[in-house]
Amino acid sequence: MASFSSAAVPSAAPATTNKTNTLPPSPLFSKTSSHRFKTHANQTLRFKISCNAAANDDDKSLNNSEILNLTPKRSPDMQNVDRRNLLLGIGGLYGAANYMTSIPSAFAAPITAPDNISDCIAANAGISDKKDAARTLACCPPVLSESAPKRFVLPKGAVTRVRPAAQRVTDEYLAKYNEALQKMRDLPDDDPRSFKQQAMIHCAYCNGSYRQKEQDGKPRKEIQIHNSWLFFPFHRWYLYFYERILGKLIDDPKFAIPYWNWDSPTGMTIPAMFEPDPAKGDPRKNPIFNAYRDAKHLPPVVVDIDYNGKERGASCIDQISINLAAMYKQMISSATDPISFFGGEYKAGDDPVNMGSPLIGSIESGCHTAVHRWVGNSRMPNNEDMGNFYSAGYDPIFYAHHANVDRMWKIWKGLGIKGHHDPTSEDWLEASYVFYDENKELVRVYNKDCVDTEPMGYEYETSRIPWSRNRPIPRTKKPKIAARSAGRVRKVEDVKFPLKVDRIVKVLVKRPARNRSKEEKEKEKEILFMDGIRFDSETFVKFDVYVDDKDDEPATTAAESEFAGSFAQLPHNHTDKMFITSAARFGLTELLEDIEAEDDDSVLVTI
Repeated sequence: MASFSSAAVPSAAPATTNKTNTLPPSPLFSKTSSHRFKTHANQTLRFKISCNAAANDDDKSLNNSEILNLTPKRSPDMQNVDRRNLLLGIGGLYGAANYMTSIPSAFAAPITAPDNISDCIAANAGISDKKDAARTLACCPPVLSESAPKRFVLPKGAVTRVRPAAQRVTDEYLAKYNEALQKMRDLPDDDPRSFKQQAMIHCAYCNGSYRQKEQDGKPRKEIQIHNSWLFFPFHRWYLYFYERILGKLIDDPKFAIPYWNWDSPTGMTIPAMFEPDPAKGDPRKNPIFNAYRDAKHLPPVVVDIDYNGKERGASCIDQISINLAAMYKQMISSATDPISFFGGEYKAGDDPVNMGSPLIGSIESGCHTAVHRWVGNSRMPNNEDMGNFYSAGYDPIFYAHHANVDRMWKIWKGLGIKGHHDPTSEDWLEASYVFYDENKELVRVYNKDCVDTEPMGYEYETSRIPWSRNRPIPRTKKPKIAARSAGRVRKVEDVKFPLKVDRIVKVLVKRPARNRSKEEKEKEKEILFMDGIRFDSETFVKFDVYVDDKDDEPATTAAESEFAGSFAQLPHNHTDKMFITSAARFGLTELLEDIEAEDDDSVLVTI
């Protein structure tokens, strides 16, 4: 039986964090025009904005305060997900302590990738149309030596590589990037540094090709680096070696990959560098080009950070506001502690499919998955390339996308908010993976060695984070919707679960406490916990969660407080198992403050 409840979560102790760069306010865009919108308080907000600004406009033009209260016209969210096989379990109320740890494992040891990389199987499941798959399902790397991988040691005194924002790269940088990528593509396919082999790394680790290293008789379950606390550190190491290989190929130790700055208005379209100008030659001959991107989403279309598989129909300005509010939720209000941000614990011997309560982190389930799905070609059999884990690495934009995901980790720790720190468990710190480095040597790397980008020799070019001041605003204050729903909507304890979520689900969930003081909120954060989400891994899955929301039109969007968040998963393999389980957490402390419902005994949850 799974669970669904509201609880107060003890705030984690503060940790040492990186500093976040701040810049003085200035106009939102350099090319502007005047607009007027009505706020929920019926006050008129005047600001300047233009969605025709060039993609490489300097971020000096951003003004956090002007976009803070931008209220979009709401447009209905349209669903394009197969929910016939989506089950949701909802059970009793748990105490706060239950939410700081995952389901206890019988084996307490870190996940360890095997020494023998030939101990690998093809990605033959999790792909709905194998016959017409655009990429190979044989994701295993070449075996160059029978020797065990070496323990990797970060080079000392290495030059610092600065990763630039993709919308601001220079012609000189672009020429160097294209040269490096072309040389990587020119390598033989059996060279572990080749573009094909680099792409297949994601397939192998994300589609169940590897088994955990044998340890003290523990069961050799498969390795899955998504849907748990391994998500951030694995991808950081993945990009680290990809970047160093590119630099080695052009003999430039300072070379750094770009990041797609989709969390800032000036970077919310596919960067121009990834869509070569046909006037300058056949794009297909450009190493950065990828044919498997959704043509509907090419520039100047603004990315949808809350994409559900169909077009929202929002204006450019509205979409920017939705994106900024969604980022605020995923980075602040629903990312109050390491588990909520990184994902649930995952240890040696755990089955990533049925380990009890795997939990997906706020960024992985949110903007990470949305951008993957938004870029992937919906007309391809398996939404190749970006729309499926097995093929995502074949699109060069994948690495720029994940560079910004990695940047979110760095920023999250640098916000100076209590509870924003890395996991401290040895099971996380000692988890390890195996990669080929830039010298074709097989090396083993550990989570504990990648918690800080400075020793790893790279930094990010500064970009503004306007979402950090874009707290959503409510549609209605003091709604008393939960009280008015009593007798019409069942209480969570009166519902028989699991439920099939093939229609709107409503349930009343009792809160652990009400009218909490500021000190109590600082000590414990209130969250909504959804456990036992079971779904078909071969399909894209997404559902949205609302708290105390009205049943009226237009529909609520991520720009409004009542929207608690989303759960989303891309198709990926778990060997012969189609159905996998997961869980999600959504922050309620700020949401209830915004809608002025802190004195309510229960909340009305709509899925």
